[in-house]
Amino acid sequence: MRSYFPVVGALGLVLMLFGLVMVFPLGVSFFLEDGATEAYDLAIIATFACGLFAWGMTRGHRRDLRIHDGFLLVAATWVVVPVFGALPMMLYLPELSFTDAYFEAASGLTTTGATVLTGLDALPVSINLWRTFMHWVGGMGVIVLMVAVLPLLGIGGRQVFRAETPGPMKESSLTPRIAETAKGLWTVYVALTVACGGALWWAGMPPWEAVIHAFSVMGLGGFSTKDASLGYFNSVPIEMVTMGFALLAGLNYATHYLALVRRSWRAYVNDPEIPWFFLVLVVTILFLTLYLMRFSAHEDALTTLRYVAFHAVSLATSLGLATYDYTAWPMFAQITILFLGSFAACSGSTGGGIKMMRAIILYKQVYREVARSLHPNAVLPLRLGKQAVSEGVLHAVLAFSFMYMVCLVSLTLVLSASGLDLITAFSAVVACVNNTGPGLGAVGPAGNYQGLSDFQTWVLSFGMILGRLEIFTLLVVLTPAFWRR
Repeated sequence: MRSYFPVVGALGLVLMLFGLVMVFPLGVSFFLEDGATEAYDLAIIATFACGLFAWGMTRGHRRDLRIHDGFLLVAATWVVVPVFGALPMMLYLPELSFTDAYFEAASGLTTTGATVLTGLDALPVSINLWRTFMHWVGGMGVIVLMVAVLPLLGIGGRQVFRAETPGPMKESSLTPRIAETAKGLWTVYVALTVACGGALWWAGMPPWEAVIHAFSVMGLGGFSTKDASLGYFNSVPIEMVTMGFALLAGLNYATHYLALVRRSWRAYVNDPEIPWFFLVLVVTILFLTLYLMRFSAHEDALTTLRYVAFHAVSLATSLGLATYDYTAWPMFAQITILFLGSFAACSGSTGGGIKMMRAIILYKQVYREVARSLHPNAVLPLRLGKQAVSEGVLHAVLAFSFMYMVCLVSLTLVLSASGLDLITAFSAVVACVNNTGPGLGAVGPAGNYQGLSDFQTWVLSFGMILGRLEIFTLLVVLTPAFWRR
């Protein structure tokens, strides 16, 4: 048991720092006198006290974290932190059950945006701010933030970073020191968030609404301050700004960082995911616009293009904000945009799904197998851009994709067995594992997840964390072999 003390101590530090994060909405609540100050006071004290206890009880067992420890710390963080993220909402809304509060906090931190709350328009500003601020903190990854701090406290952060970050960022660092990498990525993240908030304000959002939605957009989360989501504003400029920054958030932040450091657009040109990302979006938007015009889904072509473009971008990047109840569209259109969230976002972004890089590799592998059928003796290297993809990477992508499908099917069957209709069950699983938010049926953009049973809510909470940690990080910890030393 003592071998896990360094992980418990590191988790205690994470909780203490998470408690400090709550000071921001506390300050807003105090400044605006919105009535939620006491809830934050108690939540901060409880979070900081638990973190201090865990750190203090294990401080004599400090050592560098190994790969094994990194996986455990990441999994424990994403499971435990939502408990404390739920506290301000539970304390302010005493009718909110722990199950629903945990789901809401997990949805915030994993940037899913699925909600069980109604009456968002009447909530205090600081509560809505806290919900989307969890998006923002979880978007880049609370662990990536921690690795910039933990090394200063004598706890190595590289293994944590490798366990938590998606895509190619696992394989190499942008700077020699992992803390510098984390700081560089967060610098870009903060700059884009400030720009997004300013642009939303310029487009017509009230100041606090702009701040709150900027956190939601850049974290690609999807929480809003309105029950009608972004459709409440019914503003083309606001929708255009949201789409623009959602697209930026859907790209690899390593690419943004390199472009900033080198003062060159070449980083975007050299990123092999970007052409595929925009090609998929453009083709989908044009095709669905023409398809819906055939069914006269909207009054004219421009209105159709407006709604299709926004929701295609919103779901493809896993943002999840909505301006229209797209479940009124034919089922083909609904399924198409729902599945965009499964693969369209780039690796290293704040989006969910299997990521575009894996989708490209899968496509190229299928093409290679077809070519081999025609030319069995041909040597056909698999390339991504100018780089050859190793067999090890290919096998990892194939294994991940298989487990991704297994998880979708398994969780859908579990929800169906619990009494949920198939459309709602399947779309809820897809939306939660992809961290998209709204699904179809009862959990579509016009509804929410409030009507689910406690068991169904916990299944989807597990699905959100599973998707945020890209499946293997959590599954590794759940295997018996992991616990055998």
